[in-house]
Amino acid sequence: MAKSIISDMDGVIYRGGTLIDGANEFVQRLLTSGIPFLFLTNLSEQTPLDLVRKLERRGIHGLEEHHFITAGMATAMFLKQQRPGATVFAIGGGGLMNELYNAGFSISEHNPEYVVVGKTESFNFEQMKKAVQFISRGAKFIGTNPDVIDPTDDGIEPACGALLAGIESATGRRPYIVGKPNSLMMTLATKKLGVHPDDTVMIGDRMDTDIVGGMEAGMRTCLVLSGVTRREDISAYPYRPDYIMDSVADIDPLEL
Repeated sequence: MAKSIISDMDGVIYRGGTLIDGANEFVQRLLTSGIPFLFLTNLSEQTPLDLVRKLERRGIHGLEEHHFITAGMATAMFLKQQRPGATVFAIGGGGLMNELYNAGFSISEHNPEYVVVGKTESFNFEQMKKAVQFISRGAKFIGTNPDVIDPTDDGIEPACGALLAGIESATGRRPYIVGKPNSLMMTLATKKLGVHPDDTVMIGDRMDTDIVGGMEAGMRTCLVLSGVTRREDISAYPYRPDYIMDSVADIDPLEL
Protein backbone atom coordinates (compact mmCIF):
# COMPACT_ATOMS: atom_id res chain seq x y z
CA MET A 1 0.00 0.00 0.00
CA ALA A 2 1.21 3.51 -0.80
CA LYS A 3 2.34 5.45 2.25
CA SER A 4 1.95 8.73 0.38
CA ILE A 5 0.46 10.05 -2.85
CA ILE A 6 1.54 12.94 -5.07
CA SER A 7 -0.89 13.97 -7.77
CA ASP A 8 -0.84 16.34 -10.71
CA MET A 9 -3.85 18.66 -11.08
CA ASP A 10 -4.59 19.76 -14.66
CA GLY A 11 -5.82 16.75 -16.62
CA VAL A 12 -6.19 14.76 -13.40
CA ILE A 13 -8.54 16.82 -11.21
CA TYR A 14 -9.81 19.30 -13.80
CA ARG A 15 -9.47 20.26 -17.44
CA GLY A 16 -9.53 24.02 -17.90
CA GLY A 17 -12.50 25.23 -15.88
CA THR A 18 -14.24 21.85 -15.76
CA LEU A 19 -13.94 19.34 -12.93
CA ILE A 20 -13.25 15.79 -14.11
CA ASP A 21 -16.01 13.37 -13.17
CA GLY A 22 -15.22 11.63 -9.90
CA ALA A 23 -12.43 14.05 -8.93
CA ASN A 24 -14.23 15.43 -5.89
CA GLU A 25 -14.93 11.93 -4.61
CA PHE A 26 -11.26 11.03 -5.13
CA VAL A 27 -10.13 14.05 -3.10
CA GLN A 28 -12.54 13.15 -0.32
CA ARG A 29 -11.13 9.60 -0.30
CA LEU A 30 -7.65 11.09 0.05
CA LEU A 31 -8.76 13.29 2.94
CA THR A 32 -10.31 10.39 4.84
CA SER A 33 -7.65 7.78 4.04
CA GLY A 34 -5.05 9.09 6.47
CA ILE A 35 -2.42 8.82 3.72
CA PRO A 36 -0.18 11.92 3.37
CA PHE A 37 -0.66 13.55 -0.03
CA LEU A 38 0.26 16.58 -2.09
CA PHE A 39 -1.10 18.12 -5.25
CA LEU A 40 1.87 19.09 -7.42
CA THR A 41 1.64 21.66 -10.19
CA ASN A 42 4.01 23.38 -12.59
CA LEU A 43 2.09 26.60 -11.96
CA SER A 44 4.31 29.21 -10.34
CA GLU A 45 2.18 32.33 -10.46
CA GLN A 46 -0.41 31.10 -7.94
CA THR A 47 -0.02 30.56 -4.19
CA PRO A 48 -1.31 27.46 -2.37
CA LEU A 49 -4.17 29.60 -1.05
CA ASP A 50 -5.04 30.56 -4.63
CA LEU A 51 -5.20 26.84 -5.47
CA VAL A 52 -7.41 26.06 -2.47
CA ARG A 53 -9.84 28.75 -3.65
CA LYS A 54 -9.58 27.57 -7.27
CA LEU A 55 -10.69 24.06 -6.33
CA GLU A 56 -13.38 25.37 -4.00
CA ARG A 57 -14.87 27.26 -6.96
CA ARG A 58 -14.96 23.94 -8.80
CA GLY A 59 -16.77 22.26 -5.91
CA ILE A 60 -13.89 20.59 -4.04
CA HIS A 61 -13.76 21.45 -0.34
CA GLY A 62 -11.60 20.34 2.58
CA LEU A 63 -8.15 21.01 1.11
CA GLU A 64 -5.69 23.32 2.86
CA GLU A 65 -2.58 25.21 1.77
CA HIS A 66 -0.22 22.48 3.00
CA HIS A 67 -1.77 20.07 0.49
CA PHE A 68 -0.05 21.81 -2.45
CA ILE A 69 3.42 22.26 -3.89
CA THR A 70 3.91 24.58 -6.86
CA ALA A 71 6.86 25.06 -9.21
CA GLY A 72 7.37 28.41 -7.48
CA MET A 73 7.64 26.70 -4.10
CA ALA A 74 9.98 24.04 -5.45
CA THR A 75 12.20 26.71 -7.03
CA ALA A 76 12.47 28.60 -3.73
CA MET A 77 13.24 25.33 -1.90
CA PHE A 78 15.93 24.44 -4.42
CA LEU A 79 17.60 27.85 -4.21
CA LYS A 80 17.53 27.76 -0.43
CA GLN A 81 19.43 24.45 -0.56
CA GLN A 82 21.95 25.93 -2.99
CA ARG A 83 22.59 29.43 -1.67
CA PRO A 84 20.49 30.68 1.27
CA GLY A 85 19.94 34.43 1.31
CA ALA A 86 21.15 35.02 -2.25
CA THR A 87 20.04 38.04 -4.26
CA VAL A 88 17.54 37.31 -7.01
CA PHE A 89 16.13 39.17 -10.00
CA ALA A 90 12.74 37.55 -10.46
CA ILE A 91 10.27 37.62 -13.31
CA GLY A 92 6.98 36.01 -12.36
CA GLY A 93 3.63 36.27 -10.66
CA GLY A 94 2.71 36.88 -7.06
CA GLY A 95 3.01 33.23 -6.12
CA LEU A 96 6.68 33.04 -7.13
CA MET A 97 7.54 36.34 -5.46
CA ASN A 98 5.81 35.24 -2.26
CA GLU A 99 7.74 31.95 -2.13
CA LEU A 100 11.09 33.66 -2.73
CA TYR A 101 10.44 36.19 0.03
CA ASN A 102 9.28 33.47 2.42
CA ALA A 103 12.49 31.52 1.74
CA GLY A 104 14.59 34.52 2.72
CA PHE A 105 15.69 35.79 -0.67
CA SER A 106 16.25 39.44 -1.47
CA ILE A 107 14.72 40.62 -4.74
CA SER A 108 17.30 42.90 -6.31
CA GLU A 109 18.33 44.59 -9.56
CA HIS A 110 21.86 45.27 -8.30
CA ASN A 111 24.14 42.51 -9.56
CA PRO A 112 21.80 39.64 -8.57
CA GLU A 113 23.28 36.20 -8.16
CA TYR A 114 20.29 34.51 -9.81
CA VAL A 115 17.76 35.35 -12.48
CA VAL A 116 14.57 33.37 -11.79
CA VAL A 117 11.83 33.27 -14.41
CA GLY A 118 8.26 32.05 -14.03
CA LYS A 119 5.09 32.68 -15.98
CA THR A 120 3.59 36.15 -15.76
CA GLU A 121 1.13 38.09 -17.90
CA SER A 122 3.07 41.31 -17.21
CA PHE A 123 6.25 40.16 -18.97
CA ASN A 124 7.76 43.00 -21.01
CA PHE A 125 10.83 44.04 -22.97
CA GLU A 126 12.42 45.88 -20.03
CA GLN A 127 12.28 42.72 -17.89
CA MET A 128 13.83 40.67 -20.68
CA LYS A 129 16.56 43.29 -21.18
CA LYS A 130 17.50 43.24 -17.50
CA ALA A 131 17.46 39.44 -17.35
CA VAL A 132 19.72 39.20 -20.41
CA GLN A 133 22.15 41.76 -18.98
CA PHE A 134 22.34 40.09 -15.55
CA ILE A 135 22.86 36.62 -17.03
CA SER A 136 25.53 37.98 -19.39
CA ARG A 137 27.34 39.35 -16.33
CA GLY A 138 27.32 35.98 -14.60
CA ALA A 139 23.96 35.59 -12.85
CA LYS A 140 22.73 31.99 -12.79
CA PHE A 141 19.65 31.36 -14.93
CA ILE A 142 16.75 29.46 -13.33
CA GLY A 143 13.32 28.60 -14.76
CA THR A 144 10.39 27.42 -12.67
CA ASN A 145 9.06 25.07 -15.36
CA PRO A 146 9.51 24.29 -19.05
CA ASP A 147 5.88 24.49 -20.26
CA VAL A 148 5.78 26.51 -23.49
CA ILE A 149 1.98 26.84 -23.58
CA ASP A 150 -0.84 26.47 -21.07
CA PRO A 151 -4.40 25.42 -21.95
CA THR A 152 -7.17 27.92 -21.23
CA ASP A 153 -10.93 27.88 -21.63
CA ASP A 154 -10.60 29.81 -24.91
CA GLY A 155 -7.56 28.04 -26.35
CA ILE A 156 -3.90 28.28 -25.37
CA GLU A 157 -1.58 30.99 -24.06
CA PRO A 158 2.21 31.38 -23.78
CA ALA A 159 3.69 29.90 -20.60
CA CYS A 160 7.02 30.01 -18.77
CA GLY A 161 8.94 28.10 -21.44
CA ALA A 162 8.12 30.75 -24.02
CA LEU A 163 9.62 33.46 -21.81
CA LEU A 164 12.69 31.33 -21.10
CA ALA A 165 13.23 30.74 -24.82
CA GLY A 166 13.57 34.45 -25.58
CA ILE A 167 16.11 35.00 -22.82
CA GLU A 168 18.03 31.86 -23.77
CA SER A 169 18.16 32.98 -27.40
CA ALA A 170 19.58 36.36 -26.41
CA THR A 171 22.17 35.04 -23.94
CA GLY A 172 23.11 31.65 -25.35
CA ARG A 173 22.61 30.29 -21.82
CA ARG A 174 20.18 27.49 -21.02
CA PRO A 175 18.22 27.77 -17.79
CA TYR A 176 18.20 25.14 -15.09
CA ILE A 177 14.54 24.21 -14.81
CA VAL A 178 13.18 22.99 -11.47
CA GLY A 179 9.64 21.89 -12.38
CA LYS A 180 8.38 18.76 -14.10
CA PRO A 181 9.71 16.68 -15.77
CA ASN A 182 12.75 17.30 -13.55
CA SER A 183 12.56 14.59 -10.90
CA LEU A 184 13.98 17.15 -8.45
CA MET A 185 10.50 18.58 -8.00
CA MET A 186 9.16 15.13 -7.12
CA THR A 187 11.98 14.63 -4.62
CA LEU A 188 11.30 18.02 -3.03
CA ALA A 189 7.64 17.04 -2.74
CA THR A 190 8.52 13.85 -0.82
CA LYS A 191 10.79 15.89 1.47
CA LYS A 192 7.91 18.27 2.14
CA LEU A 193 5.74 15.26 3.05
CA GLY A 194 8.52 13.66 5.09
CA VAL A 195 8.26 10.36 3.20
CA HIS A 196 10.51 8.21 1.02
CA PRO A 197 10.00 8.01 -2.77
CA ASP A 198 9.86 4.20 -2.56
CA ASP A 199 6.65 4.52 -0.55
CA THR A 200 5.05 7.09 -2.86
CA VAL A 201 2.79 6.88 -5.91
CA MET A 202 2.81 9.70 -8.47
CA ILE A 203 -0.50 10.21 -10.30
CA GLY A 204 -0.52 12.16 -13.56
CA ASP A 205 -1.93 12.41 -17.06
CA ARG A 206 1.31 12.92 -19.03
CA MET A 207 3.86 10.25 -19.82
CA ASP A 208 6.51 12.85 -20.69
CA THR A 209 6.33 14.83 -17.42
CA ASP A 210 4.40 13.22 -14.58
CA ILE A 211 5.25 9.59 -15.24
CA VAL A 212 8.89 9.98 -16.26
CA GLY A 213 9.53 12.44 -13.41
CA GLY A 214 7.97 10.12 -10.84
CA MET A 215 9.82 7.11 -12.19
CA GLU A 216 13.19 8.92 -12.16
CA ALA A 217 12.53 10.03 -8.58
CA GLY A 218 12.08 6.37 -7.57
CA MET A 219 8.30 6.41 -7.14
CA ARG A 220 5.65 4.09 -8.45
CA THR A 221 3.50 5.81 -11.06
CA CYS A 222 -0.15 5.87 -12.04
CA LEU A 223 -1.24 7.24 -15.42
CA VAL A 224 -4.80 8.52 -15.76
CA LEU A 225 -6.29 8.82 -19.24
CA SER A 226 -8.39 11.89 -18.48
CA GLY A 227 -5.85 14.41 -19.80
CA VAL A 228 -3.12 14.50 -22.44
CA THR A 229 -1.92 10.90 -22.85
CA ARG A 230 -4.17 8.39 -24.61
CA ARG A 231 -3.94 4.64 -24.16
CA GLU A 232 -2.58 4.18 -27.69
CA ASP A 233 0.24 6.66 -26.94
CA ILE A 234 1.77 4.59 -24.14
CA SER A 235 3.58 2.10 -26.36
CA ALA A 236 5.63 4.92 -27.93
CA TYR A 237 7.54 5.44 -24.68
CA PRO A 238 10.44 3.26 -23.45
CA TYR A 239 8.98 3.18 -19.93
CA ARG A 240 5.58 2.24 -18.54
CA PRO A 241 3.51 3.38 -15.57
CA ASP A 242 2.84 0.88 -12.80
CA TYR A 243 -0.89 1.54 -13.03
CA ILE A 244 -3.17 2.80 -15.81
CA MET A 245 -6.62 4.16 -14.90
CA ASP A 246 -9.32 5.88 -16.94
CA SER A 247 -9.49 8.64 -14.32
CA VAL A 248 -9.08 9.29 -10.60
CA ALA A 249 -12.68 8.17 -10.22
CA ASP A 250 -11.25 4.63 -10.41
CA ILE A 251 -8.56 5.16 -7.77
CA ASP A 252 -8.88 4.07 -4.16
CA PRO A 253 -5.80 5.47 -2.32
CA LEU A 254 -5.89 2.51 0.06
CA GLU A 255 -5.47 0.04 -2.80
CA LEU A 256 -2.47 1.56 -4.60
